[in-house]
Amino acid sequence: MTLRVGVIGTGAIGKDHARRITKTLAGAKVVAVTDVNADNANDCVKDLNLDAKICANGHDVINSAEVDAVIVTSWGPSHEEFVLAAIAAGKPVFCEKPLATTADGCNRIVQAEVAYGKKLVQVGFMRRYDTGYRALKAVVDNNKIGEPLMIHCAHRNPCVGENYKTEMAITDTAIHELDVLRWLTNDDYISAQVLMPKKSKHALSHLSDPQIVLLETSTGIRIDVEVFVNAKYGYDIQCEIVGETGIAKLPDPSSIIMRSEEKLSTEILNDWKDRFIDSYDIELQEWINSTLKGEVNGPTAWDGYAASVAADACVKAQKGGIVPITMGACPALYN
Repeated sequence: MTLRVGVIGTGAIGKDHARRITKTLAGAKVVAVTDVNADNANDCVKDLNLDAKICANGHDVINSAEVDAVIVTSWGPSHEEFVLAAIAAGKPVFCEKPLATTADGCNRIVQAEVAYGKKLVQVGFMRRYDTGYRALKAVVDNNKIGEPLMIHCAHRNPCVGENYKTEMAITDTAIHELDVLRWLTNDDYISAQVLMPKKSKHALSHLSDPQIVLLETSTGIRIDVEVFVNAKYGYDIQCEIVGETGIAKLPDPSSIIMRSEEKLSTEILNDWKDRFIDSYDIELQEWINSTLKGEVNGPTAWDGYAASVAADACVKAQKGGIVPITMGACPALYN
């Protein structure tokens, strides 16, 4: 069986997902696309040589009898609308983050899915599919270093654009840590604090950079996440878990060790797409495989909600103080 996929939003990430489904992955084909910019949709079909119809809007994609499942990669504020429509149509939907732009929006999606009675939604938190993070989780799950006590993380970008704002250090950048650390520890957050160190001279006038996010989990694990989006030297993701009997650290991406010009050196990546390109392939292939079985085995709508609640608390904490994080009981559908 081939999964017939409709793509809503054919900008950079949407077009790239259509490309990997068409040229790299197995078990699916793109049969419908749409974008608010008609040229994007036309270019996607033409450039990838797709046998796909171009729909007027996302609802036409969702309601098409030719579409079995939907990928939502449109503008973030439109995600909630299209995911809710997919649930109402009973169609599996893969939604890139954010699931919705507010925790209330994510909760509406959770409640709609619970009312439907079956998991249909997967959220695009691709770090869970990274080889290094999966190895790190195996260490934790198999108790190789005892109970985790502390986690030290860094999320560094070489630079960001002028439209990048202080709160985006949480909602666009640290959001990945907020999801993957909860997954690594099998634990929920109970509080957040954000510290503002000395500002980098490379940060724009309206941006506080770097920032340090401090989190506490329900079992008492303490987490610090350095977010530094003008680090200049490259794109660098670090994660070290300190356990009762040992330490486990996320491996660096493989690179050649060079002896040249009187130096011993390794190359540092400069683009997040290069760092996680394999993760996207694994993520989409596993989504295709699970969807064909009628299952959701990746990050759920509840995971999207949990990340959004934590992000809201962190944004509030940017103004000072320790902010509590509360989500309520997890619905049985997601246990």
